[in-house]
Amino acid sequence: MADLPGHVLACLHTGKLAFLAILVSGGIVLQILACALFKNWWPMLTVIVYVLLPMPLLFFAGSDTSSLFTESGNSWVDATKFLTGASAVGSIAIPAILKHAGVICWGALAMELSSFVVFVVAIICYMQMNSEDDYKMF
Repeated sequence: MADLPGHVLACLHTGKLAFLAILVSGGIVLQILACALFKNWWPMLTVIVYVLLPMPLLFFAGSDTSSLFTESGNSWVDATKFLTGASAVGSIAIPAILKHAGVICWGALAMELSSFVVFVVAIICYMQMNSEDDYKMF
C-alpha cells in the first residue's frame, strides 16, 4: 500500500472509519430495537456493562493494547484482562438471566446477543486497524 497516492490512502482510511461507525451504530440500533419492539426496557441493563467494559483498559492498560495479547508478568495487565473478561461475560449473562427469569422474550434475547456480536466485531476491527503501521488514530 506504500505505492498508492496519498489521497487514495486517505480515502481508504476514511472508509475504515465509516465502517466502524456503521458497526457501532448498528449495535446501538439493535440494542434499542430489542427494547422498543417488545415494549420492555429491561434489556437496557446491558448498556451499563457496555459503559463499564472499557474502563479497566483505560485505567490500567492505557493505550498499549498490544500487552493484552501477550503473556506478561505485570499484575495490572492481568487485572485488566480479568476485569475486561468479567465485564464481557456480564454483557452476555444479563440478557440470558433476564430470559431465564421470564422478563424478556426470545426475540429480545436474540437482538441483545446480536448487538453484542456487532460490538465485538467493531472492537476487533478497531484493534486491527489501530495496529497497522500506516494508520494510527492517536
